[in-house]
Amino acid sequence: MDERLRALVEAGIAVSSELSLDAVLHKLTETAARIAGARYAALGVIDPAGERLERFIAVGVDEETRRRIGRPPEGRGILGVLIREAKPLRLRDISADPRAAGFPPHHPRMRSFLGVPILLRGVAFGNLYLAEKEGAAEFTQEDEEMVTLLAAQAAVAIENARLYESATRWLRQLESLNEVGNALAGEFELPRLLQLVASRLRELVAARFVIIALPAEPGTLRIAAVAGSEVEHLLDRRLQTARSKSGRVLERRQGERVDSLHDDPEVDQAVVRELGGTSGLYVPLVVHDRAIGVIIAHDKAGADPRFSEEDQRLAETFAARAAVAVDLSERVQRDALRRVVAAQELERRRLARELHDETGQALTSILLGLKAIEDGTDLAQVRQSASRLRELVVETLHDVRRLAIELRPKALDDFGLVPALERLAETFTEQTGIAVDFQAALAGERLPGEVETALYRIVQEALTNVVKHAGASHVSVVLARKEGSVTAVVEDNGRGFQARRSDGRGLGLVGMRERLGLLDGRLRIESTEGAGTTIVAEVPLP
Repeated sequence: MDERLRALVEAGIAVSSELSLDAVLHKLTETAARIAGARYAALGVIDPAGERLERFIAVGVDEETRRRIGRPPEGRGILGVLIREAKPLRLRDISADPRAAGFPPHHPRMRSFLGVPILLRGVAFGNLYLAEKEGAAEFTQEDEEMVTLLAAQAAVAIENARLYESATRWLRQLESLNEVGNALAGEFELPRLLQLVASRLRELVAARFVIIALPAEPGTLRIAAVAGSEVEHLLDRRLQTARSKSGRVLERRQGERVDSLHDDPEVDQAVVRELGGTSGLYVPLVVHDRAIGVIIAHDKAGADPRFSEEDQRLAETFAARAAVAVDLSERVQRDALRRVVAAQELERRRLARELHDETGQALTSILLGLKAIEDGTDLAQVRQSASRLRELVVETLHDVRRLAIELRPKALDDFGLVPALERLAETFTEQTGIAVDFQAALAGERLPGEVETALYRIVQEALTNVVKHAGASHVSVVLARKEGSVTAVVEDNGRGFQARRSDGRGLGLVGMRERLGLLDGRLRIESTEGAGTTIVAEVPLP
């Protein structure tokens, strides 16, 4: 007896030292078998409804036998008696008890039986099952008392492990929510943010895969993000809202858990067969009482594929973050479109003014000159008028070409950024008399088209600022390639300005930042009154 008590104390300490619930349950099952001298031992965890076993840990049965037996018991027969009554039960021959449901094929032969409940705060967490007393025909009262003491110790250890796992789970949830919140604050691209939401949610609810779908064409949803290697091919696929569970959830703007996809009449069974899904979790993305998308999760990992109420609450929290991201993205796109239209209209007004004031007047002068030639009788005067008209035509043609270059320089498309900037610098010096020192370190390398266009426009705008605001006599333009990025630096020796006091709107800096922002680039301005201005534009390269 003393040795068994000592073993019980040592086992209790060992069980209590574990923080993993799975490890606690396995060690508890092994300890119960050793203390009671049982050949077989098992621990059944009762489901929240208190009706059946949701987990079953067994020792003493080899893997081959376990495989041949098949599914673990759910709590019928004698095991069900312990679930309902929650008190110790000893039997000399389990098969002789009228409440026994018998054993499945390939199950080891068992006669003697001892069952002891594990109570947490007066509620049954599960039961310890022991069978086949070694060296005796049945378990004794002393065995029952020892296992009951172990069960009492185990209840505390299980409670501690549960609290530890809950705290760890809550911490992971907070970390994931914080990561998504930081991504929102950092203005991530929408596809990347939705992918982050799908990935983190999949980890936290232990789903086989998670999908986020957004409305596309009328009557369809586009899969905008997927998490799970087996569903990567679904990205950008269209789902019909009229005959899918996703469409119904969007209409009702309320999340749903589906324990059996095959039994739900609203689920598209063709999609279910393709994905091999069993259970589902559907949560709408709602902002301002408007459904703008849906999160879909399928098949919780483990023996029970059903999602819990806690999983749904967590998914709804992530859905709220994703809805904010989608709404913010839509508003940013609308605002960017308005800015683009406004910029286009401003450029059109400038071109219209130049065409009217310069080209229009020049053409009028040409018409008047042609009239003078038609009416002229003096050959020398006619030749002189024709010469002046020729000069005016050349000047007008030059202005038209300049306007065309400002709209879109042909050299940029044909030869690349460096030749286009060289031509821009030459033209700038010819028109303004301001010297431009241009240096490029790209070794003839062509950059992506959108990068070349952005850097050209930024240098062009910076040179325009020099003429309008700087009062400079010299400008330096440097184009350099760094590891993973390309940088354009425009520096003048003009009057400068207080960068901290200026929002840069009159200098076109807002447009520069927005243009670079579309490419994940950065703009840095360094300026001091009387000491010139330096503009640095950096764009990452793929």
